[in-house]
Amino acid sequence: MGLFARIQKLFVRKRVVGLALGSGGAKGMAHLGALKAFEEAGIRFQVVAGSSIGSIVGALYAKGFTSNDMVQIVESLNRKEFGKNLLNPFSDLSFAEEFLSHYLEGNIEDLPLPFAAWATDGVTNEGKMFTSGNLARILTASSAIPPFFRGVDVDGRRYYDGAFTNSIPAEACRSLGADVVIGIDLSAQTYAEGSTESRFSRICSLAVAKVSPVKYLADSKQRGYDSADFVLQPDLLAYRPTDVSRENMSRMFDVGYEAAKANMETIKEVIRKCPKRREKRSSR
Repeated sequence: MGLFARIQKLFVRKRVVGLALGSGGAKGMAHLGALKAFEEAGIRFQVVAGSSIGSIVGALYAKGFTSNDMVQIVESLNRKEFGKNLLNPFSDLSFAEEFLSHYLEGNIEDLPLPFAAWATDGVTNEGKMFTSGNLARILTASSAIPPFFRGVDVDGRRYYDGAFTNSIPAEACRSLGADVVIGIDLSAQTYAEGSTESRFSRICSLAVAKVSPVKYLADSKQRGYDSADFVLQPDLLAYRPTDVSRENMSRMFDVGYEAAKANMETIKEVIRKCPKRREKRSSR
C-alpha cells in the first residue's frame, strides 16, 4: 500500500448511510417490505431514525432484526387486543410498551447502531429527538397518536406521536452522522381535491384536531423531504393506518417491497454519488 493510500485510509471514512422511517400506523408493514428489498440489494444503513411506527421499525433494525424477524414479531401480535384498544379513545399504551420490551429491552444508547426516535411535547408542541433513555417507553411515546392513545410520560414530560412535528425525521439521521439519507413516506399519495374521499378525510382531520392535545406543524412532512437525499413513496392510499388485518398488512408489505425494488438503482446511485467525508469524532 502506497503512502497516499495509507493516509487516505486513516482520514477518510466510508459513506454513512441513514434511514429515516416515516409515520403511518399499520402502513408500517411497507417499511418491512422495503427493508427486505434493501437486504436483497446488499444495502446496509449505519444510522436510523423514525417517527411513530417508523421509530419501532427503526429500533428493531438498529437492534439487528431482519425484515423476516420483524414479520414474525408482527405475527405474534395479539390483533384482537390491539384492535380493542383502538376502539377506546385515549387508551393507555402500557400494553404496547410491555410487548415491545420483550424484543427491545434496555436503553436507546445500548443499541448496536446509532438511533433516534422522534416525539412531540404535549405542552409546547415542539419536536423532541430521543437518542437515550428507556427504549420501549420512548417508542410508545413516539407512537402515541391521539385520539386513539393518551400521551406517554418520559422524564416528567408527556409526549405524543412524532408525526405532528416531524413525520420523516431525516434531519435526525444527519445529526447522528449520516452523509446520505434515504427516507420512506407512508402517506405520500393523497385523494384528488374535491373527491368524496378527500372531503371525508378533511372532516375527520378537523374532528381529530378539536380533541387532540397537540397539533400538526405546517412543515411536519416537508422538513423530511428537505433533509433527505431520496424519499421512497410506496402507494398506500388504499389502506388505513388502523388496518391490522392479516390480509391487508401482507399487501402493504408487498407494496413497500415493490416500491423499493422499482427505485433500487436510483437509490444506489444516490448513495454512490454522495461524497465521502473526513473522519469525525463521535461520542458514540
